[in-house]
Amino acid sequence: MSTFERRPGARPLVRGVAGQASADGAGVKIQRVAGFQSPDFSPFLMLDEIHSENKDDYIAGFPPHPHRGIETLTYMLDGEFEHRDHLGNSGAVSSGGAQWMRAGRGIIHSEMPAQPEGGDTGMHGFQLWINMAAANKMDAPTWRDIQAGEMPEPALDDSGSSIRLIAGRWTIHGTAMDGPLTEAAAAASVADLRLAGDAGVDLPLPPEHSVLVYIYRGALLTERGSIGRGNLLLYGDGESLQLRAEEHGAGVLCLHGLPLNEPVVHYGPFVMNSREEIEQALRDYNNGTLAG
Repeated sequence: MSTFERRPGARPLVRGVAGQASADGAGVKIQRVAGFQSPDFSPFLMLDEIHSENKDDYIAGFPPHPHRGIETLTYMLDGEFEHRDHLGNSGAVSSGGAQWMRAGRGIIHSEMPAQPEGGDTGMHGFQLWINMAAANKMDAPTWRDIQAGEMPEPALDDSGSSIRLIAGRWTIHGTAMDGPLTEAAAAASVADLRLAGDAGVDLPLPPEHSVLVYIYRGALLTERGSIGRGNLLLYGDGESLQLRAEEHGAGVLCLHGLPLNEPVVHYGPFVMNSREEIEQALRDYNNGTLAG
């Protein structure tokens, strides 16, 4: 039986959190892991996974709705979503691509499936909510597409393991490399790791950053045994992240970022630092000035 031996300096696994079946938007079925009040999640707030071959689970999408105080990062493995917002931005992201949105002081947007006619092959993707520092929550909103071809995807070994760099800075084989998104809040960094069976990787990461790993395929071997898909792993202090796949391999999202250490008050699509700011966001939305 395989065992996992953590190397000196590697971050310990502190706890795992299983995704919970939920629904959002106009009834889109998702698996959600939320950590709004968990300091070890910061600067990340929530991760949603859409994974279904039944279009009835996602076809209604996410009609127009507001946000304030956060950034979102949507990343697609399969399928296609189209973004539209009150600023006039629009664009579709398909397999391997991502979309980043800074809500700042306020944005109203929609995210709708854009599957080709007669070519529906299902949907598999993720959306991250990333908190913004109090000093930046009222910044101007903005948005951008990141297509698959823009993302570096260096090999990790000779057995087929690789890492797709989506956001932030990573060190691969001793070389610093950036994903195409470098302006995310709190130095939030996101990468998609695909590990071959029994393959391992040791990634140097800033010791002051929080580190989270979401397993979307296969399983990882850890000091707490084998942990399979649908689980988010939170790691403690250390200089690097050591991961090892089980015999059939694994696909994981790896996240790291600088904790904000600020109060978090969450209500629906708004994330601020006080109840008074939430109430102001609601007033602004109801009187039409949130996205003014």
